[in-house]
Amino acid sequence: MVSVRVSAFAFFAVMLIILPLASAISSSKRDENEAIIKRYCEAWKKSDLPTMLGLYHDEFVLRYFGRSPLAGEHRGKAAALGVLAKVQKLTNRQLLEIRDVLASDDHAIVIARERFERDGMRLEANRIFVYRIRDGKLGECWVYDEDQRAIDEFWKGI
Repeated sequence: MVSVRVSAFAFFAVMLIILPLASAISSSKRDENEAIIKRYCEAWKKSDLPTMLGLYHDEFVLRYFGRSPLAGEHRGKAAALGVLAKVQKLTNRQLLEIRDVLASDDHAIVIARERFERDGMRLEANRIFVYRIRDGKLGECWVYDEDQRAIDEFWKGI
């Protein structure tokens, strides 16, 4: 059996080198994801569709929860964009406010408020969009609504 003795000084010296390096790597990934989601949000505020579309991964997956006809998993950029286009066409979807943007090494979160109008009905909704970042683009999105029942009721009958 081989025994290795490491002095406390050597151990702490190595840790002083490794920990900041690991933190810098993690921080740079988080910073990169934050820049991606902020670029997306700025484009969303300006209705800059070319920039928004360019930030979706080709294998983008969009997930709506609830019981509405939109609920479910929409796989692929074309399928997801088709659903988003349908929502826009039917409801004149409007971004009212982006309240916050958060990012980690793998995900980005947007807290927003939107307005939808359809058949004389109007709905304002607080929403949380959780994105998984993949290859520098938005790879997946989970849409969480503050009042899922109101969302489902709004979309009933389409």
